[in-house]
Amino acid sequence: MTIVLATSNRGKLKEFQELCEEKIIVYSDIIDEFEIEETEDTFAGNAILKAKAIYDKLNGEDYIVVSDDSGISLPILNDEPGIYSARYAGVNATDKDNIIMVIDKINNLNINKTDAFYTCAIAIVSKYGEYCVHGWMHGDVINTPKGKNGFGYDPIFIPSGYNNTLAELDKDIKSNISHRAKALNLAKPIIKMLKNY
Repeated sequence: MTIVLATSNRGKLKEFQELCEEKIIVYSDIIDEFEIEETEDTFAGNAILKAKAIYDKLNGEDYIVVSDDSGISLPILNDEPGIYSARYAGVNATDKDNIIMVIDKINNLNINKTDAFYTCAIAIVSKYGEYCVHGWMHGDVINTPKGKNGFGYDPIFIPSGYNNTLAELDKDIKSNISHRAKALNLAKPIIKMLKNY
């Protein structure tokens, strides 16, 4: 069974392969890219939606499709941006635009630091059914970006137990503590089981 990642993002593929230790290909290596509208109201719902859409398009029994949906939530903002993390400041928003919007909102509350957490839902779809696992990373969001590494909200997120933002931490540290790494650790045995059926 071929493991297919429901993305055309090579960076995400590299990250998944490093964490998963299995040969994975992106779906756009097999079929043309197409738009999948994320219409669900949970990370799990959107991850499953994407994986099923790719699996259905592949129209074959020999695929395990893996998809993720992730984002950051701030309890003080009623868990925003949540599932809208990638497009918080608008449909074509950049990481910088999204960060500025979060900073503006917490500055309006006259705080410079607040609790936050990342969520990652990983969906696995194959002829044997659908599975979904979650990973979380807790910490604080600050109102001053720091560091040049990573992407998304990394420059304003300090993981619990650390003094630096994700954008300042070494890549190896991040990959051990990240919400995606935690979710993948739960997904790995499921993928292995499905491959060996």
